[in-house]
Amino acid sequence: MKTLYFDCSMGAAGDMLNAALLDCLGKPESFVDKFNSLGIPGVEMILENTESSGIGGRRVHVLVHGQEEGHCDNESSEHRHGHNHGHSHNFSHIHQHRGLEEVLLIISSLPISETVRKDAVSIYCSIAEAEAKVHNRPLDEVHFHELGSLDAVADIVAFCMLIEQLSPDEIYASPIHVGSGQVRCAHGLMPVPAPATAELLKGIPTYGGKIDGELCTPTGAALLKHFVKKFVSQPEMSVSAVGYGVGTKVFSAPNFIRAFIGESQAPRETVEEICCNLDDMTGEAIAFAMDRLLENGALDAYYIPIGMKKSRPGVMLCCLCRSEDTERLAEIMLRHTTSLGVRISSCRRITLPRIIETVETPYGAVHVKISGDISKPEYDDLAKIAKENDLTLCQAAKLIKR
Repeated sequence: MKTLYFDCSMGAAGDMLNAALLDCLGKPESFVDKFNSLGIPGVEMILENTESSGIGGRRVHVLVHGQEEGHCDNESSEHRHGHNHGHSHNFSHIHQHRGLEEVLLIISSLPISETVRKDAVSIYCSIAEAEAKVHNRPLDEVHFHELGSLDAVADIVAFCMLIEQLSPDEIYASPIHVGSGQVRCAHGLMPVPAPATAELLKGIPTYGGKIDGELCTPTGAALLKHFVKKFVSQPEMSVSAVGYGVGTKVFSAPNFIRAFIGESQAPRETVEEICCNLDDMTGEAIAFAMDRLLENGALDAYYIPIGMKKSRPGVMLCCLCRSEDTERLAEIMLRHTTSLGVRISSCRRITLPRIIETVETPYGAVHVKISGDISKPEYDDLAKIAKENDLTLCQAAKLIKR
């Protein structure tokens, strides 16, 4: 499967992430031309060849009416401008600080796919929620500083477009280096990472270091949080392209983000199977036990008809689980069945990547599981719509349009 991996040992910033992906493309200039044709008022993306510590790579510049908006990688947008809470729908104003509604209006007007639009909107909403929390304000009162300016719109939309174009099956990244020390922003001196960035990085493995400065920006954190499946060491993969996104600042270490594109095998993992034989339980009681197992983290639960001693018909109840859940689920199986013991064995499992999308229908939302060219709507959602609207299951399924 096609795998994309980001090496974030020098943090994450929107322009550097874009440059790394562009460096992976055979003809990055074609993408730049496509992006510049979107018609974001006054915006132009420029791609240049550059280097850091003698290593060649690419650097992205976003100009607005011929000027670069003071955008500086590895530096939080809050560090460059004070608060400005004025409201304006003049999208071409270079230093205008915008609220969420205004940013979404810009994105909604662009000739991009619905997938790119949905991703960009989700990323901006996550940034808005982080800003609202750290500044203790309602969501509709949050203004984005540079995150609401047109170069940041360009960074986020461009990254979403590149992900769509590259179409990786899996996206991974290393733990993120955030830097160290303090930075000066509109609110005075702030620790690294800045508060909004720290909020966005919740649940993501990060680390500091000896480099004095902020390496991870809110934009970079939000982009990776949205797209990356796991933050781990580079998986086993046959690499076909390596891209270097070079930053403008000079540090004691080479300042670039690396993107690796290649092929990896379907994920392999070891799971455990817990089983017991039953010949004295009703079907209802067995179903109840299966439900308890699934509700408590079993990967799967099922039963198999078997012939038992003394020629008695029975069933073998089984569940698959991760090793850390084995003891707990074994106790649940013993509690909810009449068995006096269970068997536990290890199994190897190979799975295909899958995602869950929400599809709106005239009768409500339906969750759809997607893996490659295979898509399957969730039965419970279809059954609910069919029952409530006097439809057959097939009629409900025909409502799904992707």
